[in-house]
Amino acid sequence: MKILVIEDEAKLARVIEESLTLARYDVRVATTGEEGFFLLSGEPFDLVVLDLMLPGRGGIEILSAMRARDAAPPVIIITARDSVEDRVRGLDSGADDYLVKPFALPELLARVRAMLRRGGAETVLRLRCADLEMDLVARAVSRAGQAVELTAKEFEILEFLLRHRGTTVTRAMIVRDIWHEVARVMPLDNVIDVHIARLRKKIDTGFGVPLVHTVRGIGFVLRAHP
Repeated sequence: MKILVIEDEAKLARVIEESLTLARYDVRVATTGEEGFFLLSGEPFDLVVLDLMLPGRGGIEILSAMRARDAAPPVIIITARDSVEDRVRGLDSGADDYLVKPFALPELLARVRAMLRRGGAETVLRLRCADLEMDLVARAVSRAGQAVELTAKEFEILEFLLRHRGTTVTRAMIVRDIWHEVARVMPLDNVIDVHIARLRKKIDTGFGVPLVHTVRGIGFVLRAHP
């Protein structure tokens, strides 16, 4: 899989490149908007990691030009701008996902993996499972039209489950991609189980069909059937 990173901060661009390369992706890096646009015009890429604030040609301009073409690759925006208006603008311009700086590299890698699995076929604005809906722009969750209030960590866990809906998620995956601790001496199993229990109570209690299921000895799965 070939990934283009367009990022003008040299240190961050280098760290992203190294992480993606270690994950066995073929990575090209552009440090200006013009260079990134030139590479996009001449080479095929499976995914683009795009900063919005770039010297010369800006990220939104690049994104709009990409979306004017047929079969443009999926795009993950990375930016320091974290207001709802900025997220809406980026997503409305054609981005498939949005990551606010500073971010953990394992989270970026998880977004890349999810995007490449999905092939970028749809813009990620909302995630759904049955009558459960997550708005990634407003960071709001509802079930059957009723608002569900979640903590930041519960939101992260639910987003992870929704992105893997129908697939069993192990505790090790949650530790790696949400807690970002792969070499921890003491396991986080009890902490994860407590968060899952609270999450299950908030989104399943009072509704006819449970969505969060425990797969004994393995992990959890989000699905609309037993």
